[in-house]
Amino acid sequence: MTAFSRNDRTTVGRWFWTIDKLLLSLVLLLIGCGIIAVAAASPAAAHRYSGGSIHVDELHYFKRQILWVLAGVPLMLGVSMLPIAWAKRVSIGLTVFFIGCLFLVPFVGAEVNGAVRWISLPGFQLQPSEFLKPVFIVTSAWLLSVRFDDKSIPTMQLSFGMLVIVGALLVKQPDYGQTALFAAVWLCQAILAGMSLTVVGGAVLTGVGGLALAYAFVPHVTLRIDKFLTGGGDTYQIDRALDCFKAGGLFGAGPGEGQMKFKLPEPHTDYIFSVIGEEFGAIACMMLAVLYLAIVVRVLLQLLDEEEPFIFLAAAGLVTQFGLQAMINMAVNLKLMPSKGMTLPFISHGGSSFLALSLGMGLLLALTRRNRFLKSSPYLTPLRSVS
Repeated sequence: MTAFSRNDRTTVGRWFWTIDKLLLSLVLLLIGCGIIAVAAASPAAAHRYSGGSIHVDELHYFKRQILWVLAGVPLMLGVSMLPIAWAKRVSIGLTVFFIGCLFLVPFVGAEVNGAVRWISLPGFQLQPSEFLKPVFIVTSAWLLSVRFDDKSIPTMQLSFGMLVIVGALLVKQPDYGQTALFAAVWLCQAILAGMSLTVVGGAVLTGVGGLALAYAFVPHVTLRIDKFLTGGGDTYQIDRALDCFKAGGLFGAGPGEGQMKFKLPEPHTDYIFSVIGEEFGAIACMMLAVLYLAIVVRVLLQLLDEEEPFIFLAAAGLVTQFGLQAMINMAVNLKLMPSKGMTLPFISHGGSSFLALSLGMGLLLALTRRNRFLKSSPYLTPLRSVS
């Protein structure tokens, strides 16, 4: 027996009958897996960053993650209730705001591990690029969709110009991984919006040329690529990550029984997938990868009959960013890609990351809301209006 009647026209009632319950369930399951993963990684992270203190709260990062979940899940659900028009307006406003924050980062940002990417706030470090990702994608989708109504407006160029500005600000930090992710998602959206193959080829060549220049002139990039290709230099991080997978085998050492994780840098963030491999085994890692794939496939299936260009481009971009980020993190942990410093969505510990992902998933849930009982109903009208 459901709590809401199909005739319930309240915001919550309409949300209940139009939300993609399968997609929401998969996301909540992923968040639950993240809580377990952070609980497993928390002791290793606490000991590593305790500064040698004998009084270590081994559940410090686990407790903080619970707080982020308690903040992030309501944020996600609240955003998912937005009508499409408001989701677009909020995204455009936040895009302007967080691009402004990126301009401020070099002047007021805090340096961590040689990069200036965060703005320090009381009890919290804000990473503007994390929050910018989902709203930038929605704003870009809006710009690219305008060309379907008026081809005389250079929206493709305007969207690309916005990408160039964001990319330049990210390279300044430096954050080449996020720059590549922004560019890849934008290119995917532009192709779906009808970018010519000639321009696509030019964009790809430009990206390859940019990577070659970074390799030639940026020591940080050169070092990471050389370590990946030759195995030379300091490979401590990836070696410890692979040791975790070897120690875990197929079924894992058991919850709380992992030992290699205590030698692993960033066990609660960048390399949490390796902690999962040690404590829960390769089978659990494969199941987690399947869960990410299920979320991506579910969204793509929802978009097969989507006729509104803005909704199609925005949802496609958001799920591409989500899937790519997960794939990159897992590939880095398995030594299939050079280290990127990118979190595993909804699994890694982190305030900016979790809240930004909650914002992005809330937008995706709002974009994929459908009335599955009636082809025409009062519930559908406010969702499909994109003016």
